[in-house]
Amino acid sequence: MSDTTSLLIPYAASTAEGCQQALQGLALPHLDRLLARLSPHTAQTDTGEETSFTPPHERALARALGLPFDDGRTPWAAWHRHQQGQPAHGQAWAFITPCQWHVSTDHITLRDPDSLGLDEAASRALLAIVAPWFAEDGIALHYDQPTRWLASGALFDGLATASLERVLLRDVRPWMPEPRAAQAARTLHRLHSEMQMLLYTHAFNDERAARGLPVVNSFWVHGTGPLPTPAPPPTTVPTVPTTLRDAALREDWRTWATAWAALDSGPVADLLRQSESGAPVQLTLCGERNAQGFHSAPRGLAQRIQGFFRPQRFMDLRNQL
Repeated sequence: MSDTTSLLIPYAASTAEGCQQALQGLALPHLDRLLARLSPHTAQTDTGEETSFTPPHERALARALGLPFDDGRTPWAAWHRHQQGQPAHGQAWAFITPCQWHVSTDHITLRDPDSLGLDEAASRALLAIVAPWFAEDGIALHYDQPTRWLASGALFDGLATASLERVLLRDVRPWMPEPRAAQAARTLHRLHSEMQMLLYTHAFNDERAARGLPVVNSFWVHGTGPLPTPAPPPTTVPTVPTTLRDAALREDWRTWATAWAALDSGPVADLLRQSESGAPVQLTLCGERNAQGFHSAPRGLAQRIQGFFRPQRFMDLRNQL
């Protein structure tokens, strides 16, 4: 269940040139009024790097859920299974996303898995093809969604992996687990090579190519680790809109700016109204590096005077995200 008094906004800003240009003409009046009412919330504020395996909004959400948020080691797959009412304790889990790697002379780009056109039947057929190879390394695959499977195995215990969002439409090589760091990472590298060789000339891809569909030649592992014991108790989660994320990942900054305007007049305006009515609210703004949290809190006289003359504005915060 989503908490309407807590709003977590991924990709609220980016250092990308296109985003900085889009911000120049962007007016967010409800957000500026809301920020002027709120105080910094240190529990939902952290710093990272654009090279961190886990993006800031995932770290913030993990905190809210009581999950580990070590870089690359938030057990999202185990949490997902637990939320489905399936046993997840005692094992390490991971998400496996079948995908296409486009290889050029100097890049290996992970293309958007949603562009593959995989339906459930095709995904299950592909899973049946590759499952025996994973099983040889102690990994059991389970169908979950057309572009996402669940996997269990000791290999995922302690293995840091990059969020799919970090690598989407980018060169995969900087985001691979370091093979010198652990046997698990070396096993994963070998599995990538084996899957590429297996699928390169497989009838599954021949049939897809004949129908004009993209071939599937690799996979991405993310959301690794075991669920904490005891498991975090059920809780409401912040409202997490995805419209900014979807546009930012494709570097469509015009759509991103339009989405920000819609958020400002929708969920942000709703949060402002709740704040003005006296309800305690929380706001977390996330970029690609950092997260900045804000909440309703009593402010001293000096803070109120400073806020009156110099209210917090989003344009002042954008370079901190």
